[in-house]
Amino acid sequence: MNITDIRVRRIANEGKMKAVVSVTIDGEFVVHDIKVIDGDKGLFVAMPSRKASDGEYKDIAHPITSATRQLLQNAIIEAYNSTPDEELSRA
Repeated sequence: MNITDIRVRRIANEGKMKAVVSVTIDGEFVVHDIKVIDGDKGLFVAMPSRKASDGEYKDIAHPITSATRQLLQNAIIEAYNSTPDEELSRA
């Protein structure tokens, strides 16, 4: 798996969500609405999810292995950190 593009849209509000990200894999598959969250232990990545009828949120797309999750999270956090603050979206 090659991550071929990461698009970061920083969020200009005061909440814990800091950005919404789109990731392109192998130049052929894109996953939108990945969130960068500022948690108690630092930044982490939340995969796109949908609220189920029982009120719980379920991931729509997610990595199968922890190694792939770590690779994806590291690439997204690195892209987030290198994106200028000027590139903010109003949420």
